[in-house]
Amino acid sequence: MKNVQRPAVDIYADGACSGNPGTGGFGAILKSGGKVRELSGYENLTTNNRMELLGVISALEALKKPCRVRVTTDSNYIVKGMTEWLDGWLKKNWVNSQKKEVLNRDLWERLLRASKTHEIEWIWIKGHSGHAENERCDRIAREEIKKCRKRLKDENT
Repeated sequence: MKNVQRPAVDIYADGACSGNPGTGGFGAILKSGGKVRELSGYENLTTNNRMELLGVISALEALKKPCRVRVTTDSNYIVKGMTEWLDGWLKKNWVNSQKKEVLNRDLWERLLRASKTHEIEWIWIKGHSGHAENERCDRIAREEIKKCRKRLKDENT
């Protein structure tokens, strides 16, 4: 049987929130083999960290088969969560170092499930530093906030 090489995918993701909590949006870009796909979404009452998580989750859940993935984000929360904190949280049944339940556990569990079949490298970059894909994801996330606000306004008129 041949050793089949997993497809390589680059994921870039960002979240934004106007107010924290407040109206939030996320954007993600997937790149593989010359193809590019953008994903986005919003929630009315949320936090920045939830939007950061949903950006990555939506991209990983869009993958149809196991891949070699590089996730690039400006969220230390996600990178440290997946590379440093997760093992401890699991050993302590989702309790953090302050002996409190891990915030956003529902999304961390969803991210863990979405990550299982992939080989993932987690890369942190400084936000708003001119990184093209990160800047694009930020613009997408902020456009989603506008869409959410317009939808809420339209529903209330």
